[in-house]
Amino acid sequence: MSTYSAPLRDMHFVLRELAGIDQVGKLPGYEEATPDTIDAILEEAGKFASGMLSPINSSGDHEGAKWKDSAVTMPQGFKEAYRQFVENGWNGIGCEPEFGGQGMPKVVVAAVQEMWKASNMAFSLCPLLTTGAIEAIVLNGSPELKKTYLPKMIEGSWTGTMNLTEPQAGSDLALVRSRAVPQGDGTYKVFGQKIFITYGEHDMTDNIVHLVLARTPDAPEGVKGISLFVVPKFLLNADGTPGTRNDVRCVSIEHKLGIHASPTAVLAYGDNGGATGYLVGKENEGLKYMFVMMNAARFAVGLEGVAIADRAYQRALEYARERVQGRDLVEGGGAVPIIRHPDIRRMLMLMKSQTEAMRALAYVVAAAHDAAARHPDPEERKRNHAFVDLMIPVVKDWSTETGIEVASLGVQIHGGMGFIEETGAAQYLRDARITTIYEGTTGIQANDLIGRKIAREGGATIKAVVGIMQQVDAALAKQSGEDFAAIHAGFSRGVAAVAEAATYIATHFSQDIKGVHVGAVPFLRLMGIVIGGWQLARAALVAQAKIAAGDKDPYYPTKIATARFYADHILSQAPGLAQTVIKGGAGALAVPEEHL
Repeated sequence: MSTYSAPLRDMHFVLRELAGIDQVGKLPGYEEATPDTIDAILEEAGKFASGMLSPINSSGDHEGAKWKDSAVTMPQGFKEAYRQFVENGWNGIGCEPEFGGQGMPKVVVAAVQEMWKASNMAFSLCPLLTTGAIEAIVLNGSPELKKTYLPKMIEGSWTGTMNLTEPQAGSDLALVRSRAVPQGDGTYKVFGQKIFITYGEHDMTDNIVHLVLARTPDAPEGVKGISLFVVPKFLLNADGTPGTRNDVRCVSIEHKLGIHASPTAVLAYGDNGGATGYLVGKENEGLKYMFVMMNAARFAVGLEGVAIADRAYQRALEYARERVQGRDLVEGGGAVPIIRHPDIRRMLMLMKSQTEAMRALAYVVAAAHDAAARHPDPEERKRNHAFVDLMIPVVKDWSTETGIEVASLGVQIHGGMGFIEETGAAQYLRDARITTIYEGTTGIQANDLIGRKIAREGGATIKAVVGIMQQVDAALAKQSGEDFAAIHAGFSRGVAAVAEAATYIATHFSQDIKGVHVGAVPFLRLMGIVIGGWQLARAALVAQAKIAAGDKDPYYPTKIATARFYADHILSQAPGLAQTVIKGGAGALAVPEEHL
């Protein structure tokens, strides 16, 4: 079983050359994000990931979280790992200094989170949910709620959850039935059942702060009648310490395909008179507040796709170098490591190129998020916000769908041993499979992309992005050599495919809504492939400039070769996907339901 090693070389390159970390560090409030500080953070995060989290990944998977008598016991090593995680200050790295956080930019946090997810995805889900809960309280909570809960949550002494889903209400939150009855003293009594609650119960902290969607008695029907409440596992004493157990109980935890060490709880609220809850913001605006958590979580799940792909690639590469099987196709002789075989090289390059494209996209979007929040120019904030809004579905679901594909390639490279649990390859695939489902399925993200992000604004933002990509394409055309000719050809066709498909969506959405929606997922894939190619093309241009300046680092020609491979093997799919978007509706809807 191999140990995770953080890809610090590529992380540093992407942060500096593609995401523009130097510019991010100049934004108001990010002055502490100096190059030396960032380097130190990444180095220490890599050590913690490889030294503490990676060793308990496989054992945590085999042991799993255990439920008994409403309590959940975490696998061996998880409680200690979380204690050190908190003591080292990792939980609050991106949180507000006002409440004890370190206030690092989102793009730095993204790199650190990738390490947690790659080394131990099940563990990483706990701080992920806490971070989302923190953001919701920061933006919408009362001063009293902030004072009471944020310091402990940012510190990590208390964790947080998102409570959306109910047995009858999954993706359609209009069906939420949980009730919140006002008590006249500013509190509410919460009743109902929530399912699929990640880290809804565990033994790593002495309190869990649940953020719960529920309806007040006079609330209107549908999503406009949902409110958001803080419902702690333990009510607090006058001194702020956990006191009496609140009326919330873990009924069971789910038995899942993967992420076994992450307890997915069924929670019952109000079996004994009602769980005490505290309103976040205003009544009936809970869904708006919850979207703060959901958008943060969707980006974080996209990082899971990047992370699991990188981990699967690392393991497959190590195995391919070690496994001796078959003769060299040219040289013959005795058996050679399987990395010498062309098809193994092809699969490894599929893994490598797509992982690097996904990482670059995620970090670029994170940096744009920082600019949208902190840039002094309102127009720059607006422009970056529109870009982030457009890209969140792409980061979430192109990265996760691709992460599954990459993890599956990792199994294939291992051959029969990939199907055996002891190599670890199977766990990466099992863990990856949930990522395209939770926090909004691929279909939901794709529908959001074409409906809210393209059709509603007439394709304005995607047109602007296409314009920027065309500028990069023009720069590629000026480069010499076979590699850049191939990169330019593949990228140019990809950009044209996005432009054609986006125009079709914007102009046909209202007149053929079902037909256009048939092409939603293919369009999301098209966007991911081309936007990822955009980042690798930028990387190739930077690498060529470094080489021209005399830099002998072998990393740079490898970057160019990787972009060339991506253009030949991945970007080549773009024109076909565009045609699927434009022409695929008729065939998909032609067969009557009864004949499917």
